[in-house]
Amino acid sequence: MSNIGSNLLGIPETLLPEDVEVNARLAAGDEAVDIAAAFPSSSLGWALLADEAHSEGHVVESYAYARVGYHRGLDALRKAGWRGQGPVPWRHEPNRGFLRSLYALQRAAAAIGEAEEVDRISRFLNDSDPLAVAGIEA
Repeated sequence: MSNIGSNLLGIPETLLPEDVEVNARLAAGDEAVDIAAAFPSSSLGWALLADEAHSEGHVVESYAYARVGYHRGLDALRKAGWRGQGPVPWRHEPNRGFLRSLYALQRAAAAIGEAEEVDRISRFLNDSDPLAVAGIEA
């Protein structure tokens, strides 16, 4: 039996609340920049901006957007009861904005040669959910 994705420490999962308005605006076709401006506390808009900047070769901007999404996600996690450790599962859709921001931050840090940040974020992402990277890259 595999332990991948198992919560071996017994720490409860943190499940962020659904972002109904953000999802509705995305479904309506709103741009990432408009989502981030209208809902700055949502990690998803920042993650989308980080992905756009990265795809356009704007690594520093991608890093900045991802860092904002990461910090806004930490705020949301703490508000949801997270105490600095424990699972943040990818399978729970509302967690994906934070996890995507974390992934984008790791990717941008690697692009600018910030090796310590890459290692730290890689551990954090894996500790949050070992299956998140595969989900993000799929």
